[in-house]
Amino acid sequence: MANHKSAEKRIRQTLKKTKRNRFYKTKMKNIIKDVREAVSNNDIEAANNALKVANKNLHKFVSKGILSKNTAARKVSRLNESVKKIAKA
Repeated sequence: MANHKSAEKRIRQTLKKTKRNRFYKTKMKNIIKDVREAVSNNDIEAANNALKVANKNLHKFVSKGILSKNTAARKVSRLNESVKKIAKA
């Protein structure tokens, strides 16, 4: 157990940040899963709508400091690529 005031504060901050990051990580996984499900069902309209939501939210996470800019861009790019594949088919 922490004996110093600063160590107790760090514990409180870590718990708060862990809870916040877990929320956003779960939300991110669900957003990506929605796009992939629409792609696997060959539903172009649903895939495009889910991609718009994913693009908006992933870049919002960048501004909140949850993701890095390149990570969000990579994830959106890969989702976009999968949506384009079903649009061509």
